[in-house]
Amino acid sequence: MQNNPFELDAMDILEGIRPWVEIESPTTEPDAVNRLVDLVEGEFETAGLQVERIPGRGQRGDHLRARTPWGGDGPGILVLGHLDTVHPLGVLHNQLPLRIEGNLVYGPGIADMKGGAYLALNAVRYLMAQGETTPLPITFVYNSDEEVGSRTSKALIEETARQAKHVLVCEPGRNGGSVVTARKGSGRFTVSVTGRPSHSGTNHADGRSALKELAHQILQLEAMTDYERGITVNVGVASGGTRPNVVPGEAVAEVDLRMSTPETAEEMAGKILGLQPITPDVAIAVTGQLNRYPYTKNEAIEGLYQHAKRLAAEIGLDLPDIATGGGSDGNFTAAMGLPTLDALGADGAYAHTYNEHIFLDQLVPRQTLLIRLMQTLM
Repeated sequence: MQNNPFELDAMDILEGIRPWVEIESPTTEPDAVNRLVDLVEGEFETAGLQVERIPGRGQRGDHLRARTPWGGDGPGILVLGHLDTVHPLGVLHNQLPLRIEGNLVYGPGIADMKGGAYLALNAVRYLMAQGETTPLPITFVYNSDEEVGSRTSKALIEETARQAKHVLVCEPGRNGGSVVTARKGSGRFTVSVTGRPSHSGTNHADGRSALKELAHQILQLEAMTDYERGITVNVGVASGGTRPNVVPGEAVAEVDLRMSTPETAEEMAGKILGLQPITPDVAIAVTGQLNRYPYTKNEAIEGLYQHAKRLAAEIGLDLPDIATGGGSDGNFTAAMGLPTLDALGADGAYAHTYNEHIFLDQLVPRQTLLIRLMQTLM
């Protein structure tokens, strides 16, 4: 049986999450994201935290950094969250309305990760309402571009992490409430092929098909996948050509790379960036880079996890840990050598789909765990 030492109420917590979900915030719509940033900034300020708003750039929304008023500038707890979602505008009112069905609460971004971001802020708000401080200062970084690789917020995260002892990431719980202690790294690349266009009927021999060459490259890229080594290479988008009767002069593909170790990260990035043309008189240009290095479980991460597991047991919450293929901002801090515990947010399922939901009966225990972590980490 789960223990509720703080007399928290699941419906009260859900009512706090509701306005966050009701503001749709797809990464690609900075004005929409910033409407949510406005709300969250106000909640940080009302709670009494010191808030800094970092303007967005490159068609991305703003980021927030907030710090508890206690603890000075000393190293403390860093809480990571994101306010952007993958769902386009309109999903809330069409495919995925906010609703409760039994124990399931549906809504765009409710699991990934508005529920968890709210729980972390609410944990500090609860402590401050009780007149309680924590042994360590707590700093939040809530960004607006995590779903596209955190390219405009990575530097902010790493800068802030240099003043952290522990990192808590409020991505959704996995597979029945598991937390994450290891994640694959990732990279994104674009393969551009330039051939020679020609009329496919009268001058076919003069042409050099960029699409044909791209097909060769796609087969090479997909063949780099090695499940035993934890490597996947996925060509997710490909396009080229202009008309059926024209030998295509241009073609392009977008490539996603995932890997389990830093060594394979460098190896695979080198292979992709080093692609060479197979067809004569065709040019290939590859751009892109590693985005997140692998987040591997080490002694420090294991120690943080075991601490959380003991706290979870006190409230009757099972807390298994898993490794996962998806990346998060925890990859950045783990790569810096910081003890990082991920997936501490609302327990849910089917993120990024029209079935995205959280479990109502897990809001109180997950909220309690975050409060206890903040109270006990030294």
